Amino acid sequence: MTAAPPKAPPPSEVSPRSHPSGDNRFKMLEATMKRHQYQADALIEVLHTAQELFGFLDMDLLLHVAHSLKVPPSRVFGVATFYHFFSLKPQGEHTCVICMGTACYVKGAGNLVAAIERLCGIKAGETTSDGKVSLITARCLGACGIAPAVVLDGQVAGYQTPETLTETVKGWLS
Repeated sequence: MTAAPPKAPPPSEVSPRSHPSGDNRFKMLEATMKRHQYQADALIEVLHTAQELFGFLDMDLLLHVAHSLKVPPSRVFGVATFYHFFSLKPQGEHTCVICMGTACYVKGAGNLVAAIERLCGIKAGETTSDGKVSLITARCLGACGIAPAVVLDGQVAGYQTPETLTETVKGWLS
């Protein structure tokens, strides 16, 4: 005789906003949404919290946020893909974000991307197979005065050259 599958709690015991998985990270995300009174204008803050909790924003998580804030999924997806900070897939242990804004591009950002792609054997938007490095491009970092600029593990670094950048990333790979 096989055991019966576990029974779901009665509807009266499940919060209308709780997540059926019971994952505590969803409870923390719910606390953020509750603090903002489930207002749609808190979308960026909620996505930021979700990314901190889960590491990236998968489609199920985006749909959960859309449902909770009562906004169209297309709006949530649009915000998540517009800002370079948000990631829809797991990131590597280290991240290299290269600004492709006009000032950075004119001062050699394309060469920076090419150098890291060669070094790591990946294209922009990808992560190395060992999960060590993710290479990301951004429309603009707002650091035009120190172009070309990159963000290395959350720290802005300016006046980069292919040589200085590859030296840093080589340290991550070893």
